[in-house]
Amino acid sequence: MGKLLSSVPEELQLPAMEEAEISDLQLMYYVRDCLLQVKENRENYDELVGYLHPKRKFDSHHAAQLMTTLKALSGVVSYINPVHHETLIFALSRLSLWNYAATDSKYDGTDIMDAVLELIVSLAVSKGNLIDWCLDVLVKHFSPPRHIFDSLENVNGVDRKDKVLSRVHGALKQIADLVPLAPLRLSPIVVENIPRRVPHTVPEIVMYCENMLRLESGAIGEIVGGIMLPALVDKLVELDAAIGWDGKLQEDAKCIFEMELEDIAEIEDDDDDEKHHSMCATEFLSRNHSDDKNVEKLDSLIVLTFLHLESCQSSGRLAEVFDILLMSFKRTVLNTYKSKFTQFVMFYACALDPERCGVNFAMVLTEMFESYVNPPITRMSAVAYLASYLSRAKFLSSELVASIIQRLVDWCFAYCKLHDFDMNPQAHQVFYSGCQAIMYILCFRMRSLMDIPRLKIRLIKMPMEQIWKHKLNPLKVCLPSVVEEFLKQSKAARLFMSAELFVFDDLLEADLSKAFGGMDRLDMFFPFDPCLLEKSESYLRPHFVRWSRVKTTYDTHNIEDDSDCESEEPSDDDFLDMNAKDMIDDDMTGSVEADHDFHPDLNKMSITPKPMKYGFQEQMERGMRIRRSTSPESL
Repeated sequence: MGKLLSSVPEELQLPAMEEAEISDLQLMYYVRDCLLQVKENRENYDELVGYLHPKRKFDSHHAAQLMTTLKALSGVVSYINPVHHETLIFALSRLSLWNYAATDSKYDGTDIMDAVLELIVSLAVSKGNLIDWCLDVLVKHFSPPRHIFDSLENVNGVDRKDKVLSRVHGALKQIADLVPLAPLRLSPIVVENIPRRVPHTVPEIVMYCENMLRLESGAIGEIVGGIMLPALVDKLVELDAAIGWDGKLQEDAKCIFEMELEDIAEIEDDDDDEKHHSMCATEFLSRNHSDDKNVEKLDSLIVLTFLHLESCQSSGRLAEVFDILLMSFKRTVLNTYKSKFTQFVMFYACALDPERCGVNFAMVLTEMFESYVNPPITRMSAVAYLASYLSRAKFLSSELVASIIQRLVDWCFAYCKLHDFDMNPQAHQVFYSGCQAIMYILCFRMRSLMDIPRLKIRLIKMPMEQIWKHKLNPLKVCLPSVVEEFLKQSKAARLFMSAELFVFDDLLEADLSKAFGGMDRLDMFFPFDPCLLEKSESYLRPHFVRWSRVKTTYDTHNIEDDSDCESEEPSDDDFLDMNAKDMIDDDMTGSVEADHDFHPDLNKMSITPKPMKYGFQEQMERGMRIRRSTSPESL
């Protein structure tokens, strides 16, 4: 700093006793002249910029120089011109707060951080043409430089992280207060900076999205919240779609999904050597090495979103956030054909608030299916989501399920009356999707509905038999394994009077269902089949119904006989009727076995039914063996 101080004009020099107070003012005048005379005297300007460049060996002397320069620039921000002072702007953009937040430094880095932010805020407020640059500089602090990530894992890492991010979000709030339009400019900047093409690590993307959610729930969340959440969902979809299924993985899937993972667990539990245990879902997916990091990133981001939803529930904001997520779901996820896991964000939000969010989601999907305004592909996707959701959501009441089945049956019956035609899979795809949804839901829910007298009567009165016997013949078009299980349970429950419905012959061997879309047909898509992501699945497990725990109508094992079992305690795997707790047996507790020993690595595969001949199930101890719908065959 010696040269700068020696260059201060003599007329500004005051007596020595006041030198300390005047030196800041003298320096400010000098910096101003450096900025104004950049074209005539480049040497002084370059020296000024040089004080802002990072030093390899940063000591207390360099800290004092940097602090003095920053304070001087803050006093003359009105003279900073982005056209003439590009090198200065560039030097400021390279000042990372993370480098000055180390708790083991010999100098007080917090003063430097505060000085940097003071300058950035001053530039944003006084220079309208630099506000985007200022916001961009702050947003880039959402993730630290890569060489700093390792240090964040030690004891002081949390403190270092808090020092930086609390100041960054404070500066964003300060700019938003002083520049009312700043939040509108901030949203696209945040979205644009989401790590995408440049290779990024899991901690980087997670920390960045963590700060996006912090913005959403922060002081300016009312303005930017509607952008942050959809942008995060879009990122989830991007990672989701990047998880591919190569040919080798497809062959593995065909082999491993011949039976459920519970069966694999029973076989391998006898082996004491843990290395022979079945691989967990994440390991299975990561066998396609190109997807390994995407799987980990997606799993971590979904868990981060789950935690944010829990926070919103605690603060009473879940309903508001759910509405934003629902709009994003309809815009992005619903028509993303190969979405494997992103939809579980909606599932978890519904689980946290079954009475409002849970019911609302089911009704929206139903209305989307019924509406002729929506294109066929959207309606088919909506009813696939609806069927899978009603089948898997433990927190939905039997009353709600029965009501929606009634609506689906009424729609399909009305369709039959208006279309007295012969079977044509391509021409009536929406109809067949609705029929399959009815059967799929009842595969999971028939026993619980038949155990409640008033719902049993309601179910029997529905004109389903007329639908199945119609010329359109949905039983020969829908997925054979779903049809088989549905008819088997219907026969055991005596749901229909017509014996001809239960004459299988070559019914399930027909290839007509393939005309419904071939190997990639949408009718095989059941979006809420068990989640394959290890960490995410642990959050979903208490709210989720697995096929192996469903009681069927042909299962002779009664709930009353469970007293002989080793454990008599109730399990959180039981269906719960959240909306009709005062109604006796108006839940699905009688439909699900207790399961205290569920292994997180062994029971995550989806259960889209696997085509098989009738009679094959008779050789099995329990129900149908089902394959996951997110396998290549169902995508």
